[in-house]
Amino acid sequence: FVPATTPRQGASKRPTWWFLCCGSKVVVCSAKPAPSTGGCVLPQAETITDLSIQELGHEARTQFLGYLGDQPCIAAEITADITLPAPFCLQSLRSLHGELRDDLFAIAARAVQLVAWDRNHQFCSRCGTSMVQSPNERTKRCPSCQLRQYPQLSPAVIMLIYKGDQVLLARAPRFRPGMYSVLAGFVEPGESLEETVIREVREEVGVEIKNIQYFGSQPWPFPKSLMIGFIAEYASGSITPDPVEIEAAQWFHKSDLPPVPGELSIARKLIDWFVQA
Repeated sequence: FVPATTPRQGASKRPTWWFLCCGSKVVVCSAKPAPSTGGCVLPQAETITDLSIQELGHEARTQFLGYLGDQPCIAAEITADITLPAPFCLQSLRSLHGELRDDLFAIAARAVQLVAWDRNHQFCSRCGTSMVQSPNERTKRCPSCQLRQYPQLSPAVIMLIYKGDQVLLARAPRFRPGMYSVLAGFVEPGESLEETVIREVREEVGVEIKNIQYFGSQPWPFPKSLMIGFIAEYASGSITPDPVEIEAAQWFHKSDLPPVPGELSIARKLIDWFVQA
């Protein structure tokens, strides 16, 4: 996949991958797909009207995403009350993990975020004037006061804390019953990522850490986060869960873990790394 904001000059006509988004849901074809496409397929057509979806026409707001191979990819917003004829249906982005090919899933996650950005920045937040989107970069400009709005991400750290063969896992009240995960939290203005890791661990479970190491990152489009993963070693202190954010927290041996997040998340990748280390 090659990101782009406009179609290539003189590009040959190829069917477009259409990423039709309604909140965090995406339109897929429910008809049985070809074996090479994964469990689901996305709509393909040269133009948006060729999809034959009533109420969806040329006036739909779109975001050009780029090219997958030589096929263009375009995102468009649809409303919840739109009538989808067979074989189309709306499916949540989370449920599409493992059902869509990995490359299409990644583009769908990008599409959901860019459609939300487009929807939320129709008017200037400073003076209320209608925003104009640049054809050459992913930004909107106010023609009155010249304010620019770029797609925004909320950086968050997520960290695995270990002590020998034990890992510190916690559960928030919103988790499904019995599930535990690693700690996480949003970066505050003026903080480095490492400072956020130290602060969040201290605030959420009351322990001190050392030997902080970068692990990896993951775009997290629920709704617009970038998860930055770290590994750190326990240094001192006893577990004292934050009574508001943390329902329970404790050390678990790597051979005896509770239910943990699914394979979609970087939280699971951190835990799998520790178990296999």
